[in-house]
Amino acid sequence: MTKKRALVALSGGVDSAVAAALLKDDGYEVTGIMMKIYDGNEKSSDRTGRHGCYGPGEVEDIDDARKVAESLGIRLEVFDLSREYELEILNQFKAEYRAGRTPNPCIHCNQRIKLGALIDKARDSGLDFEFVATGHYARVEYNPSSDRYQLLRAIDHSKDQSYFLSRLSQTQLKNIRFPLGDLIKGKVRELAERYGLSVADKAESQNFITGGYHQLVNQETEAGAIVDEAGRQLGTHPGISFFTIGQRHGLGLSGTEPRYVTAIDPVRNAVIVGGRDSLFTSTAVVEDLNWISIEHLDRGMGVMTKIRSGSRMVSAWIEPYVTNQVRVTFDESQMAPAPGQAAVFYKGDVVLGSGIIAKALS
Repeated sequence: MTKKRALVALSGGVDSAVAAALLKDDGYEVTGIMMKIYDGNEKSSDRTGRHGCYGPGEVEDIDDARKVAESLGIRLEVFDLSREYELEILNQFKAEYRAGRTPNPCIHCNQRIKLGALIDKARDSGLDFEFVATGHYARVEYNPSSDRYQLLRAIDHSKDQSYFLSRLSQTQLKNIRFPLGDLIKGKVRELAERYGLSVADKAESQNFITGGYHQLVNQETEAGAIVDEAGRQLGTHPGISFFTIGQRHGLGLSGTEPRYVTAIDPVRNAVIVGGRDSLFTSTAVVEDLNWISIEHLDRGMGVMTKIRSGSRMVSAWIEPYVTNQVRVTFDESQMAPAPGQAAVFYKGDVVLGSGIIAKALS
């Protein structure tokens, strides 16, 4: 009997390695695939001992993935996606910061590169497979009543990565598996030890770029004014790309009252600052919507919402606003919803969909 074939997107870390080992144990013929995205143009430095997804540490990650593949007795194919990553992720990231927005590159990378271009490359190379698996902490289920694939939070909510997967399409969800979705992180480390994987104790990657994102934008900045909400100049900034809404440190302003970035005006090349109270809002507009468990939103609905990857979920009311936009009204005012960040909507553990924050409303 021919074994079922599965691809596993390896990253060189422990999670994807355990995902591959579990599928092999389940009797699948597993092939590892990995993307090479670092082109060497950004001379990032590793000051913490933990590198990011993009940077010179990629060489080490590929080497670690090869060792994992060897120990599991599976094939590994590495595909060069540095050009696609530059066009789809890095260029967009820089453009968003120049526009005074705060993008989340990991969300777009999962959609367009890791679970998009990488799978396309694997298919075009002639690899035969029934599905692709990753080491993400999330779950996928098919709902026959709606005839839609659903994305759910992982059993281990402390490690859940559904926020970063909330831009995936129905086609992508149909062809993806998350073997770690029902496991807690401690169990994954135990399994890595049991399988004798060389990456069992490897630290998780930090940030999406080694050394921090500023090195991507510091060559494309122009100094400008820091002004208060009445338009009075209080100081100067080295470039709006160095700032995000809600930021307090790094302003270089004197005074007894703490000031925060409350807005960024790319037209005037100005950073606007104010008191902490100015950051709170009860309403935001979210655009560029991607619905998952529902086809579209045709009426108001109570949901739980997450407005940044590290924030807690809060209750809110969402309703259609204008074409491909929703208005989100939070039950409790939220601090600094940043344009460019993703807002993800949940019903229990099920991801309804997501969108990109366009603006906060007064």
